[in-house]
Amino acid sequence: MAVEKFETALKKLEEVVKRLEGGELSLDESLKAFEDGVKMAAFCTKKLDEAEKKVEILLKKKDGSFAKEDFTLDDER
Repeated sequence: MAVEKFETALKKLEEVVKRLEGGELSLDESLKAFEDGVKMAAFCTKKLDEAEKKVEILLKKKDGSFAKEDFTLDDER
């Protein structure tokens, strides 16, 4: 799997889901698509975890203590 960007993997994952939901794939095609989807989901999860760790580092206080802050999107307020 030569995906390097989160956005690319997410788009491919969405395409896999559409293909699977379409119901027109053979069993073998469905299994291959599912396998690809699992790989894309794992890649996306890894990238999100890496981003979260970077944000946590950026939020670390100067005195060495850590302040994890919750945030909400504008639509959730």
